[in-house]
Amino acid sequence: MKTVLVTGGVRGIGAAIALAFLKKGYRVCAVYSKDEENAKKIAASGVETFRADVANEGDVQALFEKIGNVDVLVNNAGVALVKQIQDVSKEEFDRLMAVNVGGAFLCCREAVKGMLDKKSGLIVNISSVWGQIGGSCESVYSASKAALIGFTKALAKELGWSGIRVNCVSPGVIDTAMNAQFAPEEMSLLQEDIPMGRLGGGEDVAKAVLYLEENEYVTGTDLSVNGGFSIV
Repeated sequence: MKTVLVTGGVRGIGAAIALAFLKKGYRVCAVYSKDEENAKKIAASGVETFRADVANEGDVQALFEKIGNVDVLVNNAGVALVKQIQDVSKEEFDRLMAVNVGGAFLCCREAVKGMLDKKSGLIVNISSVWGQIGGSCESVYSASKAALIGFTKALAKELGWSGIRVNCVSPGVIDTAMNAQFAPEEMSLLQEDIPMGRLGGGEDVAKAVLYLEENEYVTGTDLSVNGGFSIV
C-alpha cells in the first residue's frame, strides 16, 4: 500500500486531498498543528492524523520517523495574512515564511531521503493564484506562494533524474475557512471575476492533485485551478 502525507490535511483543501487519496486505497497521513476537532473527524474516516508544526525542524524529523517513507508528499499547510505592507511586523513575516516556505522545504528534505532510495516519488506543493500574479494587501503571502512555485520548478530539475516528480497546484478563490475572513460582499465581487461563475471547492483542487499523481510524465508544472480567474 502506498503512503501519502498531506500537511494541513484535516480541513479545507487539505482534507479534500486526503479523502481523495483515501478513496484510491492509499495509506493517508494528515498533519495538523492545532485543529483537534477536525483531526478527530477525519480520523474517523480512516485517515491517520499527526500533530506537528511544519515550521519546526524537530517536529518534522520526528513526524517522518513515525510515518516512515512516503510515496506522495502534498505540502498544503499554510497561513494567510491580509495586511498592507506598512502594517506587517517582522514576526508576522517570519512566521508566514517559516510555515508556507520553510515547512515545504523541511518536509521535502525528509521525504526525498526515502524517495531517493526507491527511485520514485511525487511531491505536490500547493501554491496560490496570488503566487502567480500577486494580491493587493497580501504581498507577503503572495511572496511566499511565489517562492513555492520557484522551489517546485528547481526541485523538479534536481530530482527528475532520480525518478522523483515535483509539481505545483495554484488554486484560485476556494470556498474554505481560510477565506471566511472576507465579508460576503467581498466574496461576491471576487466571484463576479471568475469566468466559470462559481467559487472553487476543495474537491476541485483534489482532482488536480490526483491528475498529477496519475500522469507519470508531468513534472515541474504549476497547474492553475481557478475557474479562469487568472489566465497565466
